[in-house]
Amino acid sequence: MTSSELGMGLFLAVLSGLMNGTFTLPMRFLGRWSWENVWAIFIVVSCVAMPLVMTFATVSEPRAFLQAAPAQAVAIAVATGFVWGFGAIMFGQGVSAIGISMANTLVLAISSSVGSFLPMLILAPERLFRPQGRAIMLGTAIAIVGIAWCGYAGILRERSEREGGKKGEREMVGQARPFWVGLALCAGAGLLSAVFNIGYSSAQGVMEAAVRLGNSAFAGSNLVWQLMLASGAVANLGFCAHQFKRNRTWSRYSKEKTLPLYLLSILMGLLWGGSIFVYGSASPKLGRLGPAIGWPLSLTVGLLTANACGILAGEWKLARWADRAWMGSGLAVLLAAILVLGWSGTLG
Repeated sequence: MTSSELGMGLFLAVLSGLMNGTFTLPMRFLGRWSWENVWAIFIVVSCVAMPLVMTFATVSEPRAFLQAAPAQAVAIAVATGFVWGFGAIMFGQGVSAIGISMANTLVLAISSSVGSFLPMLILAPERLFRPQGRAIMLGTAIAIVGIAWCGYAGILRERSEREGGKKGEREMVGQARPFWVGLALCAGAGLLSAVFNIGYSSAQGVMEAAVRLGNSAFAGSNLVWQLMLASGAVANLGFCAHQFKRNRTWSRYSKEKTLPLYLLSILMGLLWGGSIFVYGSASPKLGRLGPAIGWPLSLTVGLLTANACGILAGEWKLARWADRAWMGSGLAVLLAAILVLGWSGTLG
């Protein structure tokens, strides 16, 4: 590995985190549409269009490559992608309920910790009491403390907003919900994001088939994403269709002066979908440093960026200094957990 490759890999890992941390910011300015109007476009762009473009741009003869892949690996990718789709729905609803910074913090923390622990528990339980397993359990325990810390900060923020009499037109797309409902939605989203990681880990046979047929590992990973994201899109678009029928909101697409809303929704899809493929490009350039440096670096940048977006969007403007201090302390604990989980990647 050359220093230029390492530098490019680190740059792409940071870029992936920036894209992942900012993709929900446009939701703050889409209140003229219903949640399903925004989310349907986001899913079409990020889970249907982008994976198709990447697959056909990087994979030679995708059909032959899928036929050569183990049927079990393909089935796992499709099934776990479909389950993850419901986690994506919960995340989208959670952001609407409790805001950009809190939702992203909780979901990224839960998915990073459980996403490290569950694959080992399911795929290699004998490693749990080896150095790597102990490091993952330690990182998960620290993350649980940080999640509780940030959750308490959110409760304090909500209390401050209620006492401050926050009023006015709702800017965030979607309907207002009690804070505890938002917490539950984000917890579910984080857990199902871990299922996404298990599916990707268990579908490596698809990537191996790509390499055997002369494709790169990056091209193989793109086909895995294609299977999982398309399957997740089915769940998301099915839910959006239900909401369109229930709320009679399909007609909002044809109202006047909606071009900015279309563009912001498309931007959301490009940022989130792009973050996946950018990190997929970063990982091979980092070699063995990928799980040790690239993954925690991307998550850390994503967490900090999402919280910066939340602050800039005014989500903490009515919070007291003590509320912000609790959130900052919780973030510090979560960053420590991510570093421990990243360090565990060097012990495998």
